[in-house]
Amino acid sequence: MSIFEQASRAKLRFPSIKGELTTEQLWDIPLQSKTGFDLDNIAKAVNREVKAVTEESFVTEVNPANTRLTLAFDVIRHVIAVKIKEASLAAERHNKIAERDKLLDILADKQDAALKQLSPEEIQKRLRELSV
Repeated sequence: MSIFEQASRAKLRFPSIKGELTTEQLWDIPLQSKTGFDLDNIAKAVNREVKAVTEESFVTEVNPANTRLTLAFDVIRHVIAVKIKEASLAAERHNKIAERDKLLDILADKQDAALKQLSPEEIQKRLRELSV
């Protein structure tokens, strides 16, 4: 069972400065923000809770709260990892588009320069060929 199926079945909620959030709401929150309403702060809050209950007992069974918090932490880490990768891919795509546009501009300039090098006779010949 995936962590998202487990999270939805457990009806996990994530603490934030704007109240508790569902798993699907995490995808709409920025990685970082100036307001503090971001995935980084939510992950820190969940991590603090995990650390608070991770004191293990060698006599009693596993604490269900620890299991639930670990699942919540795994979900938030996965969302963060995906969003970081998406941001990286978007930046890479943006850089490629910018470089392509720059190369197209340079190519247009070179083609213009090549046309300017034509003799008047060559220009007239090409104009005749292009006449409709």
